[in-house]
Amino acid sequence: MTADASADDYLRLPFTLDEGTARRASIGLIVLATDNTIEHEWRKLLALDGVALYESRVASPAQITPETLLDMDGRIAPGAAVIRPGERLDVVAFGCTSASMVLGEETVFARIREARPGVACTTPITAARAGFEKLGMRRIALLTPYVRRINDAMRDYLQARGLNVVRMGSFEHSDDNEVARIDAASIRRAVLALGERADVEAVFVSCTSLRLADTVTEIESELGKPVTSSNHAMAWHALRLAGVADALPQFGRLFAV
Repeated sequence: MTADASADDYLRLPFTLDEGTARRASIGLIVLATDNTIEHEWRKLLALDGVALYESRVASPAQITPETLLDMDGRIAPGAAVIRPGERLDVVAFGCTSASMVLGEETVFARIREARPGVACTTPITAARAGFEKLGMRRIALLTPYVRRINDAMRDYLQARGLNVVRMGSFEHSDDNEVARIDAASIRRAVLALGERADVEAVFVSCTSLRLADTVTEIESELGKPVTSSNHAMAWHALRLAGVADALPQFGRLFAV
């Protein structure tokens, strides 16, 4: 504004406030620094009017071992603290399946609630367990990319919490960046091979780096059984915990519940 400009050259304008992008639900997601997949899938699975997704990233190495997973403990609370500080969050999700198992779900929830007291929480394991319970499935096949030590611990953890892992298979690859590049055809073949047996009721694809959202309905149709993954189940659970009950059958059997 020049010195000789009139007051009419600048207007202080009135405005009103609405509920913003989180009219129906405000969902926070803690993502590992090395994760290439979860945000891509969640943007599709949570693409509902009035449902807002807010994320933070926490440091993590590309090599996934029990030792590196234990190191996540001190990073969860700070990761939760920087998601929409001072504003409403209905749910906070922690985006690491294997760390949720190594640390324990209750430990993960406690760390989140250090920053967000009382908030609803979920992890991929929490969500998968809730999803299979809702579907009435207990006898599952487990597909992972993990090394054998983590696979065995994951099977034992799930079985101690009421799921019967009747079959298990793994790509046995510890580099998280490369796990995110395992192609859809490889995942489809693995799910069909693990799920074909009659004693398998459903298949769980464990790891937020593995991609399933784009192909889940096609694989379910071919297999004739429910299939879910870490990202897929946790997106469904986050919506339900936030009170969003929309049936979204285009994303598979779980999302129709």
